[in-house]
Amino acid sequence: MQFSRFTTSLGRLGAASAALMAPVVAFAQEAAAPAAEAAAAAPVPDKGDTAFMFICTLLVLFMLMPGIGLFYGGLVRAKNMLSVLMQCTVVGACMMIVWVLYGYSFAFGGSENAFFGGTAKMFLSGVTMDSTAATFSDAVIPEFIFMLFQMTFAALTPALIVGAFAERIKFSAAILFCVLWVTFVYFPVAHMVWDANGLLFGMGALDFAGGTVVHINAGVAGLIGAIMVGKRIGFGKDMMAPHSMTLTLVGAAMLWIGWFGFNAGSNLEASGGAMLATVNTFVATAAAILSWCVVETFARGKASMLGAASGMIAGLVAITPAAGIAGPMGAIVMGILVSPICYFFIAVIKNKFGYDDTADVFGVHGVGGFFGALATGIFASSSLGGIGYAEGVTMGGQFMTQLTAVVITIVWCGIGSVILYKIVDLIIGLRVTVEAEREGLDLASHGEAAYHS
Repeated sequence: MQFSRFTTSLGRLGAASAALMAPVVAFAQEAAAPAAEAAAAAPVPDKGDTAFMFICTLLVLFMLMPGIGLFYGGLVRAKNMLSVLMQCTVVGACMMIVWVLYGYSFAFGGSENAFFGGTAKMFLSGVTMDSTAATFSDAVIPEFIFMLFQMTFAALTPALIVGAFAERIKFSAAILFCVLWVTFVYFPVAHMVWDANGLLFGMGALDFAGGTVVHINAGVAGLIGAIMVGKRIGFGKDMMAPHSMTLTLVGAAMLWIGWFGFNAGSNLEASGGAMLATVNTFVATAAAILSWCVVETFARGKASMLGAASGMIAGLVAITPAAGIAGPMGAIVMGILVSPICYFFIAVIKNKFGYDDTADVFGVHGVGGFFGALATGIFASSSLGGIGYAEGVTMGGQFMTQLTAVVITIVWCGIGSVILYKIVDLIIGLRVTVEAEREGLDLASHGEAAYHS
């Protein structure tokens, strides 16, 4: 009887408690529902795409160190080999620090400004293990790997400029110029071309992997640097042949390998678009090598190793803006055409005007970049095997958009580079002394030599 009363009382207490708690439980369920929906809606990075982008990022780093260093190093005289390696290495290291401090924000900081990414992501503010970067497709990758992939582009591009004024610039001047240049030239152009709020992006300009951002930018800055720093002592009189074509070819081959990360990685996911970029990077480069050899055979009577290496880089430069846009047959045509164009500029235009572009940065990257950016507007056509144009856009319209993007990049980079070279010259001077140049920059600037007899 006592037990029956106890259980009855307990049941009444439980019912009363349940009645009292019902509103609380209902409120908790209502509060948890949006959180659950938010958790379900939060983008989850694809592990396969993340791994793919990690590999591509390392491949682009491989282009810089040791690819560009060895390619340029072989092209200079033996007494300047280490100076080129040092400039490429230290420029790359500086750009990596600058990128995480403010470069990523200036390029991709989320600003709606057409020229500037803003300051919201300075010092990588808000970039965490959990933040993601949504791509132009449905793919989602960690923001860290997107930031790092773009960082390698920012490190590589100013290193390309080094080849134009190699063998006579002060080490400190090269570093200071590159830091200023990425800040006021590269970051704004990258924002204009690749950010959804950018000026050229909004115009519909096509640049899959950096024809304007990387190659035209570097080529124009290199040409201006070659002119403003001045010719090497003895240019046109003394023998200034490359000291090691072996190293140049090794460096060029490393660049070709790394370029697959450059082009395929710009798809931002491991899909058919990345594989199209891979195919195009193979065939355009191969076509450009063969084309350069044929041109040299007719022009000089012999095909040279330097020509083959130059054709290799020219083909890679030309296909970069069209890598995931043109079809394979269009890529082959682009490779065939770019070599005679670049050869003409180097063999005829450069000699006519007499500027001293040590590694032909403008002749290959600048001119090849011009051609590639414009040709992208043509070979994007679905009738030529490309992916086609945006709705309502014609080949002529796209070509004019590409031309506008090229002109804007040239003007922005040209004016900015002239000002920045002048600033560096006023602060610390651009050029080493005559004695240092004759001795060689390895010993004069770094106190060591690449080779010992």
